[in-house]
Amino acid sequence: MPKSNLLLGHPWRWYWLALVVVGLDVATKVWAVDEFMRGPAMQIIPGFLQFTYAENYGAAFSFLADAGGWQRWFFGVIALGFSIVVTIWLWRLPSLKRWEPCALALILGGALGNLWDRILLGYVRDFISVYYGSWHFPVFNVADMGISIGAAMLVIELLFFAEKDGDKTKNNAEV
Repeated sequence: MPKSNLLLGHPWRWYWLALVVVGLDVATKVWAVDEFMRGPAMQIIPGFLQFTYAENYGAAFSFLADAGGWQRWFFGVIALGFSIVVTIWLWRLPSLKRWEPCALALILGGALGNLWDRILLGYVRDFISVYYGSWHFPVFNVADMGISIGAAMLVIELLFFAEKDGDKTKNNAEV
């Protein structure tokens, strides 16, 4: 294997993508803390999108946010275990696959980005607020976007491409 492929070849390229998601997540959270923790929100699209600052002590949509503190370690252990499973899953995927490992890398990066906050701070920093009138979607961050986009990609893979991949494997086995 050429030296250039040792760090960029399969599956390392997907781990690099996960690391980029973690880096973007941490950098944007630091920026949001500096800009919005003590200051006013920034309207991006008035009446729809703003940057603000929120601390989430629970899981998605602040689930168990007021549980008393044990959830920090509970969700941390779950995120760490899930990250290990996804790391192994990525390692074992065939090098020809693109969609599934990309989805998994986005999910892994998001999970690690939020795990970083949860372990260091005890909560996750969120700053992207989508709303319309009195309706407000829970505030989220770049890690949450990575997890959501990656999960959507996996659902698309399962619904539309999994059978085709199975057919390829079956056809290759018959040859």
